[in-house]
Amino acid sequence: MKKMILFASVLLIAVACNTPAPEQKAPEKVAINPADYPYTLKETYKDWQAGKQENAIMVLKMIKAWENKNASECASYFADTVMMNMDYFAGKMPNDSILAFVESGYANNTSIKVEMQDWESVVSADGKDEWVTLWYKQTLVDNDGKSETVNVVNDAKIVNGKIAVFDEYLQHLPMEKE
Repeated sequence: MKKMILFASVLLIAVACNTPAPEQKAPEKVAINPADYPYTLKETYKDWQAGKQENAIMVLKMIKAWENKNASECASYFADTVMMNMDYFAGKMPNDSILAFVESGYANNTSIKVEMQDWESVVSADGKDEWVTLWYKQTLVDNDGKSETVNVVNDAKIVNGKIAVFDEYLQHLPMEKE
C-alpha cells in the first residue's frame, strides 16, 4: 500500500510538472461609444500605447544633468527648436538659447535635489506622437539658504530622438515652519 501511495505521489508530481500553464489571454478591448465620454477633444484620441524606454532614459538623463548643474549636457537633449511651457514662462526657443536658459535657472539656487517618483513613455497607436512623462519632487535651496520643495510633472514630446516640446507643471508645497 505504501508503494502504491508513493507511486501515485510521484506520478502526480510528474504530471503536475509537465502540465503547461494555462495560456493567458490579452484583455479584450471593449468598444466604447465616443458619445459616452463627458468631454470632447480637438483632435481624435490617440489610443496611447507603451512607448520606447530609450526615450524615457533620454529624458531622465536630461533631468539628471539639470540636477547636477551640467547645463551643456542638459541642453544637448533638446531639438533645434523647442516649445517650452513652464512655470512663469511659455515660448518657442531655438536650441542655441537653451543653454543660457538652463544656466539662468541655476543663478538663484545653490543646490537642486530631484527625488524621482515615476515615469512613463507612450506612443500614439498610429506611431506619430511619442511622449515621456516624469513625476518627481524637486527641492531647491536658494542663495539665502531657503529651501522650497515642489511636486513636478514633466511632459516631453520626442521628435527624431530629441525633446521638441517640454511642458512642466508644478505644485508648490507649503514652506516648512521654523
